[in-house]
Amino acid sequence: MKFSQVTIKDIARELGISPSTVSRALKDHPDISSKTKEAVHALADKLNYQPNIVALNLRQKKTFTIGVIIPELVHFFFSTVISGIEDVAYQAGYSVLLAQSNESYEREKTDIKALFNSRVDGLLMSISRETKNFDHIESVIAKGVPVVFYDRTYDGAVCSNVVVDDYVGAKEAVNHLIEQGYKKIAFLEGSPGLVITADRKRGYMDALREAGLEIKEAYIQECLTGSQEEGKRATKKLLSMPTPPDAIFAANDPMATGAMQSVKEKGLRIPQDVGIVGFSNWSYGSLLDPSLTTVDQPGFEMGQEAARLLIRQIELADKNQEDLAPETRVLKTRLIVRDSSLRNSPSKR
Repeated sequence: MKFSQVTIKDIARELGISPSTVSRALKDHPDISSKTKEAVHALADKLNYQPNIVALNLRQKKTFTIGVIIPELVHFFFSTVISGIEDVAYQAGYSVLLAQSNESYEREKTDIKALFNSRVDGLLMSISRETKNFDHIESVIAKGVPVVFYDRTYDGAVCSNVVVDDYVGAKEAVNHLIEQGYKKIAFLEGSPGLVITADRKRGYMDALREAGLEIKEAYIQECLTGSQEEGKRATKKLLSMPTPPDAIFAANDPMATGAMQSVKEKGLRIPQDVGIVGFSNWSYGSLLDPSLTTVDQPGFEMGQEAARLLIRQIELADKNQEDLAPETRVLKTRLIVRDSSLRNSPSKR
C-alpha cells in the first residue's frame, strides 16, 4: 500500500474497528485500551501512515475536527459549556478548534471563515451580542456545513440548538423576590437583540404582572455589555430615584455584583434594604458577602447535548443519510437561594 493512500479508514478496516477508535488511539485517548493502541500504532508504522489533514479532507471529506465559536472564554458559563463539548467530542474521536468572537460581529465573521478554511466537519456556535446580520452564518450552512447553536441563537435559524429556559429561570427568580416581600423590583437588562435577553425580561415582567405589581419602565435599566461596571452604574442611578427599588434582578452575575457594590456604597444593607438576584451562577457567587442568590444554568450539560447533536449530524452525512429535522433542546434552570435575597429567613429577622 502506497504512503499517499494510507488513511485512518484503511487502518480501521485492517483491524476491524471504527475510524473514530483509530483516531482516538492515535491521540492516546484514555478510553482506548493499551492493546488496541498498540495494534493501531503498530499497523500505522507498518503502513508508514502520516496524518495529513488537507489530504484526508480531500479524499474523505472529513477531518474529525469540530469548530466552536464562543462569545467570551472568560465567562464562567461558557467555560463550562466548552468542557461539556470537549467531553463528548474527544470520546467520539473528534478534536476541537476553539475561536473566541470576544462579543464582536466582525471577529465572529473572521472566526467562521477561519474555521471553514480549516475544514472542520461541523460548527458549534453562540452568537456575539453585536451580531444583527446573519449572512456569514447562512453562507456556511448553505455550503453544507452542519451547524448547531448553543445558548444564543437567532430567529429564523434553520438549525438545531440547545438552550436553557431563560424565561422560566427569570420568572422563578423574580417570584422568589416577591415571596420575600419585595414589591419594587428593578431589572438590569442585558445586551439588546439577544433572544436570551428578551426571554429573561419577559419572565421578569410576567412575574410582576401575575403578582399584581406595577411594571415601571424606569426600573428597567439596559446594560449594553452586561459588565460589572455597568451593573454598578445602573444601580447607582436606580438608588438615586425619588422612589428607589427595594430589590434588583440582574440578567447576569457580573451585573448583580456591580449592583451589590452600589448598594453598599450607598450605605444600604443587603438583603434587608435591597434584595439582589443574579443569573448564571458564576463560581464566585457563593464567596461574596452576602452570598449571591442566582439562577444556575447547566453549562456542562448544554455543551454535551450540543456536541452530541452535531456529531450525529456529521455521521449521518458520512453515511449519505438525510439530515434529521432541526430540533431545539431546552434545559431546565435551577434557582440557588443564598443570603442576598433572604430578607424573611429566620437568620435575617
